[in-house]
Amino acid sequence: MQFQIYPSKVLFSFSNERPCVSVREITIDELKTAISNGAQVIDVRESDEYNAGHVPMAQHIPLRSVPDHLEAFRSDAEVYVVCHSGGRSMRACEFLHDQGITNVVNVIGGTSGWTALGNPVTIGMQP
Repeated sequence: MQFQIYPSKVLFSFSNERPCVSVREITIDELKTAISNGAQVIDVRESDEYNAGHVPMAQHIPLRSVPDHLEAFRSDAEVYVVCHSGGRSMRACEFLHDQGITNVVNVIGGTSGWTALGNPVTIGMQP
């Protein structure tokens, strides 16, 4: 699958010539443990969603601007990518894999799963 991001649009094209991208995923409980160990979290939701409440210490990089911030995802450690429920973060992870950035991990359930389990959120633009 090839993936390109344009402002306000996400475009996909499928090809039989490319191997399937395998993105690692974790649960909310696993994310909570990772955060307690100092993990880096990046939230790819829109600004209004992020401001309304996000995983504490999550950096904000909206999905449409991921191609402009590839260095934020490059790390020797895993970088956990979160959105509302896991769909946009998976698209971001797939795109990043296509760019050779394979240390990214999708968070199943996203911020909605995080809050549903009673975990704290941070309001506003501060991580």
